[in-house]
Amino acid sequence: MRGHTYVFDLETKLLASDVGGWSHIDRMGLAAAILFDLEESNFIRFSEDDAPRLIEHILDAREIIGYNVLRFDYEVLRPYGLISGKELKAKTTDLMIHIQRELGFRLRLDNLAEATLQEQKSGDGLMSVEWYKAGEIEKVLDYCEQDVRVTHKLWEAGKIKGHVNYFDKNRNIRKIMVSW
Repeated sequence: MRGHTYVFDLETKLLASDVGGWSHIDRMGLAAAILFDLEESNFIRFSEDDAPRLIEHILDAREIIGYNVLRFDYEVLRPYGLISGKELKAKTTDLMIHIQRELGFRLRLDNLAEATLQEQKSGDGLMSVEWYKAGEIEKVLDYCEQDVRVTHKLWEAGKIKGHVNYFDKNRNIRKIMVSW
């Protein structure tokens, strides 16, 4: 486990509207999380009960790759013991932040996946919360794993080509130079 690189995503138990808004991300709760181990080429699944093991993997990682991981995923994990200190931020590649710095605005992962990979996400966070509330944790884990697959492919595409694509407001494909 020590020193591995992981692609990471998580799903929450609640929506921002359930916890009083986006300023309370730490109250949304962990429903499920997925790490894709780049060295082992395998997915590791976590439920809320596995939060200590998930945090151990994150803290021991060489690098964490994700989409909006610094501002969202790590904040969700704070009540479970994750400390978002300088060291953790230094070893995190947050694709959304790289893209936002380049463009000056945020893009949804789905936009980038469709424009770059010709793939779409299998659902959205609203659907994931509904599955969680219905006790369908396997569906939540499968959805989260699919997001990790898309994030991994997007990261690889950017790393190999030096750019990813997105759709502008007129659905024209635009290129974003990246260096992650």
